Amino acid sequence: MSFSLDTPSAQTLKSEAKALRIERAALGETLSHGAALEQVARAHGYRDWNTARAALPERVAVPLQVGQRVKGLYLDQPFTGMLIGVQLLSDMAHYTVTVNFDTPVNVTPNLSFAAYRQRVVSTIDIHGFSSALRGNGNPQMILRRA
Repeated sequence: MSFSLDTPSAQTLKSEAKALRIERAALGETLSHGAALEQVARAHGYRDWNTARAALPERVAVPLQVGQRVKGLYLDQPFTGMLIGVQLLSDMAHYTVTVNFDTPVNVTPNLSFAAYRQRVVSTIDIHGFSSALRGNGNPQMILRRA
């Protein structure tokens, strides 16, 4: 079974149920955890919590994992390295990644001056392309599994 990135996880619905209980408690209402799960499941279009739990993944699937070897282009320079940070952004379609390059990459366009970077942070889409573009129209980063 496959899930799209906009599919909520079971953990997400559990967190929503907990927030609902806290919200209701602040209003002086008592709501059991089971009742909160049922309400959240119905709010997401499921008949009940058991139906939602059976249909949803445990966690949101991510195409990249911390510790994974990667390769690609950064500022049009080829690199290989290790992914040391991945954060799913709120739009559920982009990630902030931190890559530690095996060999530092020169980030300057001319050869009279060199500035090397070994660790960079970039925002990429689910296909590994950054939405930020260079002056030549190429993405700042293209990331692939090694």
